[in-house]
Amino acid sequence: MTHTADAPEVLWRPEPSHVADTKIEAFRQWLRAERGVEVDDYRSLWEFSVDRGPEFWTAVADFLGVRWHDQPGEVLSGEMPNAVWFEGGTLNYAEHALTPGVAGAAKGDDETAVIFHREDGFADHLTYGELRAQVGAARAALLELGVGKGDRVVALAPNCPQTLVAFLAAASIGAIWSSCSPDFGVRAVADRFVQIEPKVLFAVNAYAYNGRQFDIRTTVADLQAKLPSLAATVLVQYVGEGRMDGALDWAELLAKHEGAPLLFEPVEFAHPLWVLYSSGTTGLPKGIVHGHGGITLEHLKALALQTDLGPGDRFFWFSTTGWMMWNFLISGLLVGTTIVLYDGSPGHPDLNALWHLAEQHRVTYFGTSAPFIQSCLKAGIKPAERYDLTALRALGSTGAPLSVEGFRWIVNEVGRKVQICSVSGGT
Repeated sequence: MTHTADAPEVLWRPEPSHVADTKIEAFRQWLRAERGVEVDDYRSLWEFSVDRGPEFWTAVADFLGVRWHDQPGEVLSGEMPNAVWFEGGTLNYAEHALTPGVAGAAKGDDETAVIFHREDGFADHLTYGELRAQVGAARAALLELGVGKGDRVVALAPNCPQTLVAFLAAASIGAIWSSCSPDFGVRAVADRFVQIEPKVLFAVNAYAYNGRQFDIRTTVADLQAKLPSLAATVLVQYVGEGRMDGALDWAELLAKHEGAPLLFEPVEFAHPLWVLYSSGTTGLPKGIVHGHGGITLEHLKALALQTDLGPGDRFFWFSTTGWMMWNFLISGLLVGTTIVLYDGSPGHPDLNALWHLAEQHRVTYFGTSAPFIQSCLKAGIKPAERYDLTALRALGSTGAPLSVEGFRWIVNEVGRKVQICSVSGGT
């Protein structure tokens, strides 16, 4: 396509028939019918969201089916930094992730919730029914360990189903979650976790990366010594065998509480859900707190309206638990999407690993980082030539700005019909 200085080259444009079937189009029509709001294109919808914020967010909550326990009163009161959203409203993030019918998603017991692959070939999957049962058991275990609303539960663990279950169990109680990737050193983890005084530490015995196994039990023991607030450490036999003195066994805990009911503690809109951290390049990493209400609403909006994900989709993003894209990926459950978790090196045995995964599981939305795209480009990888990627409709890139060559490589080597979503750049 030819282009001039003032008319940029268009790499992708949606088919009109596709636009008509999107959730964002359904939202526009709903606004007109239910709220009398005329927004006839993306720009006018964006202006509505900015100019009439409280009205927009109420509409998002109503359209996407937020489940309130106590109905909120005033949508927005006060000024920053003391602004209060949805005053008096109570809800729970985990309920939105796990309950059928919430946010318009079916989430039947036999529908696949999680597909998991580890680089050493280990694979697993969980239905929504199995996920609910495991979260119920993990919740009962955390309660037995004395965890209550507002207590902190932390994890030194990879992007695997056990970490997801532990997080959802903590969230269901109203406990506050924080996680680091198991490749972090003791100091990097302590710099983050010491600040929030956790009650329970969830960890793995070892992890696999780039063809090797790394036992991290000494790291876990060193960490225990630096966290005097800990009431318990729970260890997952994740890679190989390897128990630890003074640590409870994850599988035994779940077995003990098998069949426990899955309940959800209603919490205030701003009640903390998890703590993320700044990169720590200028002094200690700074805690970034996200609330149940804010994340439930923002992720429903981002995943349903902006990413157009829902039941039947397969959502993948390459991430570790130390990066906020993990938090975004697991929120795919909010909209009833099957989430695809991968733990390992994206370049092992070579840079085709993740593209092979996309073919295997008919991934519809493939998320990665701009540096990964750059690496594939430099290595001459040709995914569409080697793999069946016909299920893929969108590719997300983040972590750094995507280069012009990166955009072109996606069009040429992944597919002309694939929407390129360069969603942000850098921390």
